[in-house]
Amino acid sequence: MRISARADYAVRAVLELAVRQGRDPVKAEAVAAAQEIPYKFLEGILGDLRRGGIVDSRRGGGGGYRLAREASAITVADVIRAVDGPIVSVRGERPTGLSYTGTAEPLLPLWIALRANVRRILEGVTVADLAADALPEQVRRLAAEPAAWENP
Repeated sequence: MRISARADYAVRAVLELAVRQGRDPVKAEAVAAAQEIPYKFLEGILGDLRRGGIVDSRRGGGGGYRLAREASAITVADVIRAVDGPIVSVRGERPTGLSYTGTAEPLLPLWIALRANVRRILEGVTVADLAADALPEQVRRLAAEPAAWENP
């Protein structure tokens, strides 16, 4: 699995909005500056997040962006799907749409298991968790493993 720059920026932008939730809408320029995201790139990302129901926008002098629902109801998976589509794909297809024959047959359950594990992590972490620096224990344990920090 590869996390695209678009997905990384989207999660960072949503996190920035989460920590400012409850105040006035936040201008895209402020999000871009705070997270060091190229403004033009962020505009497209925010559009995708709005269409995905993650953020709301308001035009005008007092306008900007805010979360469309509580940060505790938005998972990292929701954000990634809004900007990149399916979280795990093989050759651009969802694993459940693939079929293999012969010696390659064991690949399908491998790709399905990979997708299940990635989804378990990304669907188990909310924007509120990130904003509170309170990752679920399962995620903290995985990240604490020394091998997790090695690049084989």
